[in-house]
Amino acid sequence: MLNREEMLKIDGSHLEGGGEVVRGAVALSAITGIPVNIVNIRENRPKKGLAAQHVAAVKAVAGVCGGVCEGLAPESRDLIFSPGDLVKRDLVVDVGTAGSIPLVLQAWLPPALHAGGTITVTGGTEVMKSPTIDYFDRVFAEVLRRHGAGISITVQSRGYYPRGGGRVTVSVTPSSIARLGIMDGPSRYRGICSCSSNLPDHVADRQAVAAQDRLLKETGEVYDIFIDRREGPGTGTSVTVWSGWKGGIALGRRGLPAEVVGRSAAGDLISELGHEGAADVHLADQVLIYLADYGGEVSTSSSSMHAATMCWLVREFGFDVRVRTNGCTVFSA
Repeated sequence: MLNREEMLKIDGSHLEGGGEVVRGAVALSAITGIPVNIVNIRENRPKKGLAAQHVAAVKAVAGVCGGVCEGLAPESRDLIFSPGDLVKRDLVVDVGTAGSIPLVLQAWLPPALHAGGTITVTGGTEVMKSPTIDYFDRVFAEVLRRHGAGISITVQSRGYYPRGGGRVTVSVTPSSIARLGIMDGPSRYRGICSCSSNLPDHVADRQAVAAQDRLLKETGEVYDIFIDRREGPGTGTSVTVWSGWKGGIALGRRGLPAEVVGRSAAGDLISELGHEGAADVHLADQVLIYLADYGGEVSTSSSSMHAATMCWLVREFGFDVRVRTNGCTVFSA
C-alpha cells in the first residue's frame, strides 16, 4: 500500500475539473518523480470518475516510467500514481471504446520525449471535444518538432464514434527541446486535411473544396490540400485546417452535407486568425506542460479555463508559469 501522506494531493474537481487534470497530473508526476494522489476525479461531471479514455492515458504514462497505480479503474474517483524511472519502452494501449487517441497521446508524450519509445493506441482518431489526430500531428506535434522534438506519427486506421477501431503509432526519440518561442506562426505553413472512412470518394473532395473556397474568400490565401480516404471499422469524416499555429476542426455526421463540414472547419480557423496571438486557444493550453518543462513563451488570444487549469497544475508540481495580458495573453516560464 502506498503512503498517501508522502504524496502530492491534487483536487481533480478544481477549475476545469475534467480529464485534463488526470492526464496532466500523471504526466507531471512521471517527469518530476513526485508521487500523486488525485481525488474528486471529474466530481462535477454528469459521469463522475475515470472513463476508459482516462484509464488508458494513465496506463500509457505508467508504461513509460514503471508507474504503480491504485484506483485505476473506470468510475474511480481516487487515483494514486507513483512513478519509477523513465525508460524507453514500446507500448500497446487499447482504449476499449471510441475514446480519443490524441488525448491518450497528450498524456504519454511529455515523459516519452525524455526517454524515447513507441506507443500504439487503439480507439477514436476523431472524437467530439477532442483534437483530431490530424490537428495533433500537423499543429501540436509540429510546433514541438520545430523546437527539437523527434516525433513520428503513423495513422494505421481511423476510428469514429461509436465503433472506434482507429489505430495510431507514435515513435519518439529522446529529445533536447529548445525553449519554446511561440510568439509568431510560420506564415506559409497552411493546409487542409479532409478525411473519410467507408464513404464515396467525392465526400472528402467536397469537404476540402468547401473549406478551400471559404478560406480563399475570407483570407485570400490558397491552402495545400491533403485527402485521406479509408476503409475501416466505422463510418465518418473530418476536416482539419491550419495556418501557422492556429487550427480549426469539424466532424461529419449522418445527414450533414460535406460542404457544411468543410466550411465549419474553415470558420473555426478564420475565427482564430481574427484574434491576436500566435497560437490558438487550444494549442496554448496543450503546450503549457512543455513550457513549464523547457521554458519559453507562447502568445494566444485569451486564457481559457483549460489553460488556467494547467497553469495551476504545473505550479502544484513546483514549476513557475507566468501570465501577462496586453492585447493578447502571453504565458512564459
